[in-house]
Amino acid sequence: MEYKSPTYHVIAVPVEKVVPNTYNPNAVAPPEMKLLYESIKNDGYTMPVVCYYNKLDDKYVIVDGFHRYRIMLEHSDIYEREKGLLPVSVIDKPLDQRIASTIRHNRARGNHDVDLMGNIVKELHELGRSDSWISKHLGMDRDEILRLKQITGLAALFRDVKFGQAWRPSEDEDG
Repeated sequence: MEYKSPTYHVIAVPVEKVVPNTYNPNAVAPPEMKLLYESIKNDGYTMPVVCYYNKLDDKYVIVDGFHRYRIMLEHSDIYEREKGLLPVSVIDKPLDQRIASTIRHNRARGNHDVDLMGNIVKELHELGRSDSWISKHLGMDRDEILRLKQITGLAALFRDVKFGQAWRPSEDEDG
């Protein structure tokens, strides 16, 4: 039998039949949750939630995608648009394998390379995008954008920034 990845069999599952697992150590900070909401709002669900189907309880237990699941639960606009159906990809593995899969999914996401992110900010700036636009669409705060601009080392990125003086040198009365 030829192997076919679970993502080729995505199904629409009522969100009420989906439950979180009890072992996911991953947490997402509020700014990233806001960005995930914006992503799903603007792009839709582009990745299914990975689940194990528990026949005994007739529930889909999340292996990966808990935060995508939360977005549907916490945002009525998303729930209504999706008609309460969550895209699910089902894997059939024992608990130990599901736990390992959850950790692999979490760790495989990795971190963004700082230099590459600096180049992205630089490119968006050169395309005329403001810091506000970058903040909103990339989910960055102004300090992060500033740090990334500093990393690129290009003065042009600061041409629209108004700087104040933190101190003014005073003439030394003694000499």
